[in-house]
Amino acid sequence: MRKGICTFAAIGLLAVGGLSACGKDSGGGNTPAAEKKAKVGVILPDSASSVRWETADRPYLEAAFKAAGVEYDIKNAQGDKTQFQTIADQMITGGVTVLMIVNLDSGTGAAVLQKAKAAGIGTIDYDRLTLNGGADYYVSFDNVAVGKLQGEGLVKCLTDKGVKNPVVAELNGSPTDNNATLFAQGYNSVLDPKYAAGEYKKGPNKSVPDWDNTQAGTIFEQMMTDTGNKIDGVLAANDGLGNAAINVLKRNKMKVPVTGQDATVQGLQNVLAGDQCMTVYKAIKQEADGAAELAVALAKNQTVTGLGSVKDTESGKDVPSKLLVPKAIYKDNVKDVVTDGFVKKEELCKGDFAKLCTDNGIS
Repeated sequence: MRKGICTFAAIGLLAVGGLSACGKDSGGGNTPAAEKKAKVGVILPDSASSVRWETADRPYLEAAFKAAGVEYDIKNAQGDKTQFQTIADQMITGGVTVLMIVNLDSGTGAAVLQKAKAAGIGTIDYDRLTLNGGADYYVSFDNVAVGKLQGEGLVKCLTDKGVKNPVVAELNGSPTDNNATLFAQGYNSVLDPKYAAGEYKKGPNKSVPDWDNTQAGTIFEQMMTDTGNKIDGVLAANDGLGNAAINVLKRNKMKVPVTGQDATVQGLQNVLAGDQCMTVYKAIKQEADGAAELAVALAKNQTVTGLGSVKDTESGKDVPSKLLVPKAIYKDNVKDVVTDGFVKKEELCKGDFAKLCTDNGIS
């Protein structure tokens, strides 16, 4: 039996395009996978670490599956690992032919992926690679590049402020999230040479469990205490952690460059107000569309070729992957995120931010 083949443009670090000519199964008859009605199950991680999962990923994925005419079921584990596994079990027994997950950690994520694979279900790691999980595909952004943009952004903002020998604090993402490791790899590739040359002083460096913003505030408060408030810049791994640091800085009547990621409304408002140095915009619609295309191909028993790959550092295996390109956002190009439709002007430019939007070309 010969499967239909859908070919993607080779990606590497280029943005993905759509599927090209997809063939039908031929040879008369169906494979066992094709006999089942195509249905995609998606498990999102939470809604506390970042608003993106519910405000962006869910609606974009829903729209993509509807456009493809494929049945789908999207659930959110709300940060609960037991619930994550329960949802997966329900989806597996409920007849999904493809399971797409954003893991809460690689351990539980791998257990879910392996159970799905044992049931003959196609698997996709979405946004976060599950180490030793063995997913069929991985769709995300180049997360080392994300971190590099953050490091370069902090350097730019410290330079613009004319800060000499700045003490830099690092608020890293969750230690159980492989993306956080990749982000740190990216920004430390920029900052470590500065530390080594004596241009910057390495301040407190802490990871925030589960990307929890409340814990981030507590951790940063302790950083301030430990340094006698002598922190000149904050490498915060996403907008939520950045905002937690900003709130502590405000209580201490301080304003220093703080980075972020995700281009959330709150993060962009902080950038416009000058409280946050920059954020990183990841075109989540492209990520969701690319993942949905892969899921549909798997659900319809089509083979996908022409992808790049990412090495699983635990298993040593190469995972077929689609990686997208992130973009640094500063005050002068916040409008790009609005123009792209990721954030609505009405949400961003409320109240005190209306004039700031106008001043920065958001109309």
